[in-house]
Amino acid sequence: MSRYRAIGPHHLDAIGDQYGLSREQLEAVSLHSLVLPFRTNDYVLRELIDWRAVPEDPIFQMVFPQPGMLSGDHERWLRRLRGSGSPSERAAGVASIRAAMNPHPSGQRELNIPEDDGRGLAGIQHKYAETVLYFPSQGQTCHAYCTYCFRWAQFVGDADLRFAASTPAPLVAYLAANPDVTDVLVTGGDPMIMSTTRLRSHIEPLLSVPTVRTIRFGTKSLAYWPRRFTTDEDADDLLRLFEQVVASGRQVAVVAHFSHDRELGTDSVRAAIGRIRSTGAVIYCQAPIMRRINDDADTWRRMWSGQLALGAVPYYMFMARDTGPHEYFEVPIARALEVFQVAYRSLPGLARTVRGPVMSTTPGKLVIDGALGSEVGHTVQARFLQARDPNLVGRPFLVNHAPFASWADRLAPVTGTPGDLADALASIALEDAADGSGAA
Repeated sequence: MSRYRAIGPHHLDAIGDQYGLSREQLEAVSLHSLVLPFRTNDYVLRELIDWRAVPEDPIFQMVFPQPGMLSGDHERWLRRLRGSGSPSERAAGVASIRAAMNPHPSGQRELNIPEDDGRGLAGIQHKYAETVLYFPSQGQTCHAYCTYCFRWAQFVGDADLRFAASTPAPLVAYLAANPDVTDVLVTGGDPMIMSTTRLRSHIEPLLSVPTVRTIRFGTKSLAYWPRRFTTDEDADDLLRLFEQVVASGRQVAVVAHFSHDRELGTDSVRAAIGRIRSTGAVIYCQAPIMRRINDDADTWRRMWSGQLALGAVPYYMFMARDTGPHEYFEVPIARALEVFQVAYRSLPGLARTVRGPVMSTTPGKLVIDGALGSEVGHTVQARFLQARDPNLVGRPFLVNHAPFASWADRLAPVTGTPGDLADALASIALEDAADGSGAA
C-alpha cells in the first residue's frame, strides 16, 4: 500500500471477495457508477471503512455509490438501458441523467467564467473580486471520489462538463490585468493528484505576479491519501514547493476536506499534517453536513476538536450543494443549524473559527447565524460571508424558511429587508426554478 493505486468499477469483484460485499451490493454500486463516478484506493479501504458496519458505515456511504442516489425513474431507466440498449443508447441515456442532476450549480458556467476577447478562459473561474479559481487539467481527478461531490462532473469523462486549463499562461496574463485579485485557489479535482514536477509548472509562474499574496490548494488528499505528503516518492519535493512559496512572502493555505472524525485518526494523516505545517503552510478544514455521514453534533465536535489538536483551523460547515444525489444527502437547514450550534458550544475558543451552516449560492456564500423568536427553526438570521456584489457582505438580515427546507431557494426575506438583499435571495429561487434543481 506504499504506492498509490486507483481502484475503480472494474475492481468491484475483488473488493467484494476481500471485504465480504454481497452480490446485491456489488450490483448496486456497479449500476450507479455508470452515472456517478467511483474511485477509491487501498488506504480508504483498509484504514477508513469499518466493514463490520457496511452499508451504513459513513465512509462506505461517502465512497461507494448507493441505491437511492438516483431517482427511481432514473434507476429503472438505467437498468433497462444496461439490459437491452445499444452502446449509443446507453451513452445518451447516461448523459441525459447527468444533465438532469444540475452538474454545474450556482451559475458556474454562466457567471463565473472570465473572458478574453469574447472567449471564455478555460479552467478559470472568477466569482469573488479578490479570488480566482484555477483548474489545472492534470489535476482533475482525485485519490478517491466522494459520492456527494459537487464537482462530480469533472470526473465523468465528458469534456463539455469539465473545467480544465492545460497551461498557466492565460491565468498569469489574467492576474496581471486584474491586480485586485490577491488569492488563487488551485482546485479540481485535486491538485495533489499531480506529480510535484507538474504541480510546480503551474505554481511557479504565479510567483511572477506580485499582487498574488495567497495560494490555496483545495484537496481531499489528507483524508484519502495522506501518503502524498509523507512517503510518495516526490513528497519531499512537494513540501519544498510549499516552502518556496512561503519564502516568497506569500501564504500557502491547504484547504483540506475532512468529512468525518475517523479521517483524522490514523498515524498517516497525523504525520502528513505535521509535515505540511513545518513548511509554514496553514491548513484550513471544511466539509458539508451530509445525512448518513456526519449529520450529528458529536461527529462535528470530535472533528473540529481533532483538527485544532493537530494544529489545523476549523473553517466551514457547508450545506449540501444542489447537484448530483442532493436529495440522498440533504439535511434540513433547521437540523444543520442545530447540529452546528450544539457542536460549536462545546468547542474551546481557538476552535470557534468555524462558520456554518453555509450555502454556496449564485450570489455568494450565505451563512445562517441562528434562529430567532418563538418559531425556532422558521425565522433565522442570515449574512453573506462572500458575494459577487461586495456591498452584500456582512449585513445581517432575517429570513423565513419552509419546514424541512434544505437549500436557499426556500428562504424568503421578512418584510422590510433591504432591496438588494431581497433581490439576491430571489435570484437563487429563480435560478433553481429554471434548471429544476434545489431542495425538494
